Amino acid sequence: MAAQNTFHLTIASVGETRFDGEATSATLPGAAGEFTILAHHQPLVTTLKQGTITVHIQDGGTREFPVSNGVLECSGNRVVVLL
Repeated sequence: MAAQNTFHLTIASVGETRFDGEATSATLPGAAGEFTILAHHQPLVTTLKQGTITVHIQDGGTREFPVSNGVLECSGNRVVVLL
């Protein structure tokens, strides 16, 4: 079960899941500028531009994923990024 301060994040591209787990935050390169998602974020659908997705995970670690473009959907404490 997810902690109160985490959300489920999936980052996937065609044929590959790059990340699928609990995160405390994710910073992404949005088409209108960089933004950060936290647990219980309001519903959102937006596009991503070239840059780096930085994911902070529950154990204090950080993972980074390069992105050339993509789409993010945030709903119900679950975030899906399609690259």
